[in-house]
Amino acid sequence: MKVLIAIDSFKGSLSSLEAGRAAERGILRAVPDAVTVVKTLADGGEGTAEALITGMGGRAQSVAVHDPLGREITAEYGILPDGTAVMEMAAAAGLTLIGENERDIMAASTYGVGEMIADAVRRGCREFIIGIGGSATNDGGAGCLQALGFGLFDSKGEPINRGAGGLADLAEITADNLLPELRDCRFRVACDVKNPLCGENGCSRVFAPQKGAAEGDIPLMDGWLRHYGELMKGTFPQADPNCEGAGAAGGMGFALMFALGGQLRSGAELVMEATAMEQAVIQADIVVTGEGCLDGQTAMGKAPAVMAALAKKHGKPVIAFGGAVGRGAELLRDKGIDACFCIQTRSCSLAEAMVRENAAENLSKTAEQVFSTIKIVGS
Repeated sequence: MKVLIAIDSFKGSLSSLEAGRAAERGILRAVPDAVTVVKTLADGGEGTAEALITGMGGRAQSVAVHDPLGREITAEYGILPDGTAVMEMAAAAGLTLIGENERDIMAASTYGVGEMIADAVRRGCREFIIGIGGSATNDGGAGCLQALGFGLFDSKGEPINRGAGGLADLAEITADNLLPELRDCRFRVACDVKNPLCGENGCSRVFAPQKGAAEGDIPLMDGWLRHYGELMKGTFPQADPNCEGAGAAGGMGFALMFALGGQLRSGAELVMEATAMEQAVIQADIVVTGEGCLDGQTAMGKAPAVMAALAKKHGKPVIAFGGAVGRGAELLRDKGIDACFCIQTRSCSLAEAMVRENAAENLSKTAEQVFSTIKIVGS
């Protein structure tokens, strides 16, 4: 029996690799002669860089950058063996980097993300995978572009201030002084958001409130971003503020797509492509996946559902393990997951269930029982 194990992280408890190894231990206790392959899985959000680094033998790289409010911090990204840089926008511009009472949407900037990219470029990286979830910003990626050498000037020819508020003064965008190596770089962007840059479904209306925006800020920022989009088209004629994903991460999707030529992709699909997941599926007899909570949201394109779709493309059975199996999990059968199993072996508190050692043991024991059953049925 050849078993492919690709489980998303149990957030706050097990990393993707830890979850995979725990399931593997249980499977091998049940079926000692099974051939197991563990691959990391992520959806482009938190934990994506770690999953790719650990799953592909990369190395972590630290760099001094500025956080959303301009304070110096140390951010980490990964460099894979083939030189691809793997980074999460949240490492430099994430909402978790600032306290709830510090949220200032007008000042929050993506400048630190540009600093991360620039550092990787100077280290020779030309291929990039960037996850853009969890941002604290709504500056359209303007700060990131400034850090890379793009000119964003006011009517007096002075650089605009960082943050969404700085866009109020934007009069000109230039690309005269950007890092020359950027022309040789390719950016693949993990993003599952399809919102446009502006309007009722744009980033200011939909996402900015959770980042601290007041109701009165929303029409102001929407107007500034609309003007930003028009100026961007003057520098990059192909720029389209209305395209799907332009409003992702406070407009970071727009900047990456049109100023840097980035390609927005489903996060899970991008990770699976990078890890050569399809070839592993083809060689497997059965696929094991899962995440912290299997429910209706999982069915809406989260990593285990995307993994199951790939498995079904090649006619493989799919089993999923979750720390919890919640409402809507029955929808997963239509997404290619043949059976879902909750790993909890006894009644306990959520805090107790999420202790790393407990979660690993429960996952391992559940996998052992499931595969013992499969062995009996198959014998």
